[in-house]
Amino acid sequence: MAQELNNEEGATLIPPQKAPGEPRSSMISASFNFINSIIGSGIIGLPYALNQAGLPFGLLLLLVVGFITDYTIILLIKGGNLSGTNSYQTLVHSTFGFPGFLILSGLQFLYPFIAMISYNITTGDTLTKVFQRIPGVGPDHILAERHIVILLSTLAFTLPLSLYRNIEKLGKVSFLSMVLTFTILIIVIIRAATFGPQILPTENAWAFAKWNAIQAVGVMSFAFICHHNSFLIYGSLEQPTLANWSLVTHVSVGSALIISAAFAVAGYTTFTGYTQGDVFENYCRNDNLATFGRFCFGLSIMTTFPLECFVTREVLSKVFYSRDLSQLEHVAITFLIVAVCASISLAYDCLGVVLELNGVLSATPLIFIIPSACFLKLSPGRWFQGENLIPTVLILIGLFVMITGLTMTVLYPQDCSHGAEMFYCADANVSGTVPPA
Repeated sequence: MAQELNNEEGATLIPPQKAPGEPRSSMISASFNFINSIIGSGIIGLPYALNQAGLPFGLLLLLVVGFITDYTIILLIKGGNLSGTNSYQTLVHSTFGFPGFLILSGLQFLYPFIAMISYNITTGDTLTKVFQRIPGVGPDHILAERHIVILLSTLAFTLPLSLYRNIEKLGKVSFLSMVLTFTILIIVIIRAATFGPQILPTENAWAFAKWNAIQAVGVMSFAFICHHNSFLIYGSLEQPTLANWSLVTHVSVGSALIISAAFAVAGYTTFTGYTQGDVFENYCRNDNLATFGRFCFGLSIMTTFPLECFVTREVLSKVFYSRDLSQLEHVAITFLIVAVCASISLAYDCLGVVLELNGVLSATPLIFIIPSACFLKLSPGRWFQGENLIPTVLILIGLFVMITGLTMTVLYPQDCSHGAEMFYCADANVSGTVPPA
């Protein structure tokens, strides 16, 4: 059966059930949704990942994580075809029974749920700095209060967008998010050229590799994971074939990898060893270009939030309802998810350690281990032979990253300095785009 998948890539796979006449996405729209689901708040931590791993070795790790992401996304759909299932949860349930289903559901809920919390926190931290650049808005103004900003963004943007029932309706929103992401990338590159020369590189800034590279893998896994959206986006395709899905996956992951690598390099080369988990915390408050970048990033992640809400709602409906939600249930569960995320993000303003742990404990098994384990369970042949070799190796790598990454994250937690002005901003002239002579 696995061999048939390789030879008959045009064969239609089993898509998630949709009502007759329900609209589907084009491959372009699906790709925008997929890229948008990858490039969320995690991209802002990629310069910090290079700070952890070293620039050359960090880029190599980023490439490897991108390849593994691409490979295991396609592996998931192959597993769905082998088992006759049409969702991540039913695939794991058919291969590992109810215990496996519960483990996956917990991981699949936890990752996007914490991601949504991070989106809210980043929105609060980012937009408050944007609003303070408006004349008359000082540190004591209501728009400079992160709690108010989080509540306003939730009520005005994330909650209404999350109430959509069909993921394909977010295609235009995802396109907007992509435009904003490219704008942010250009700003970071400009600042690397104009502001970077004003900051002396730290010691060992250009070292090939650094000892805490495993933590960087956790951050990269957090930035790249999109497996929890795979069946949803695949099921929205007008023609859900393995060939079409492979093309969407290659284009989406490849585009996200290029954008992520460019962003990571530009951010890290600007600040080297001073690079923080949120690279926008490194820019000075009087930097107008960076302020515009903060605005674009805040708006971008508010448009990414609904994609993650789709997944958490889907997991809850599968676990507790095992059927399509009624309109009332849909609204109630969506409101509950968004409200809980907003409440937690109002209470906590620093999730650096939590995000690392989320990458190691949630993203790593969802990317490396579970898709590979399902395929091995369904595929004939020995584990270390033929097409089963790569999934077997990925399971071993995933276990190593989880154990080592968890240990290092606990022993060497990420620093958090929200709102603190960096020392080099005192004399820096960064309001324009040209550094002083």
